[in-house]
Amino acid sequence: MKTRLMGEGGLLVETADATEAQALRRVLLQRRIPGLRELIPGYASLLIVADPLSTDLEALAADLPARLDAGAARPREHQFTVRYDGEDIEAVAKRLDMDARELVQRHVTPTYTVAFLGFAPGFPYLTGLDPALRLPRLGRPRTLVPAGSVAMADEFTGIYPEAMPGGWHLLGHCEAQLFDVTRTEPALLAPGDRVRFKAAS
Repeated sequence: MKTRLMGEGGLLVETADATEAQALRRVLLQRRIPGLRELIPGYASLLIVADPLSTDLEALAADLPARLDAGAARPREHQFTVRYDGEDIEAVAKRLDMDARELVQRHVTPTYTVAFLGFAPGFPYLTGLDPALRLPRLGRPRTLVPAGSVAMADEFTGIYPEAMPGGWHLLGHCEAQLFDVTRTEPALLAPGDRVRFKAAS
């Protein structure tokens, strides 16, 4: 873990990956650091913004490894029930030379990891997709994808947090509310979280 001061009120922490950045962010939120203004996670970093009159950033930097070790926890785990009735499921199965049942089984088998959020607030890019299911994005994106759509493209699978345009292959739908500005943490998922899918009966 490397740190460097960013002006008078910033401390940039370089982490091993997004999972460590999010873990450190959660630890610091729990510690209620005096003068803390903002914690901004990156793919492999965390920017700590604090009032320099209330927070000794150099002392905080020296203390970060111990704080992370003391607050280390297992990644959060989520399970989403999916109705595998997406618009593309039959066409995708045919293209992959399998039936829809095998496609669903291959999609629910892995434990996925949230690599990062992007494209839209709360949209998770999940890694761990079975290589046999990988297809490029659609040549022509749809103008509207329903909220909650479970989809895949390239090496990722994901869930659309709201209705929006999109170019991924639609496999099904779940009811999870991935982004809500009224929550303390608006995004339900964070980098490093684990995700499992379960087919609705």
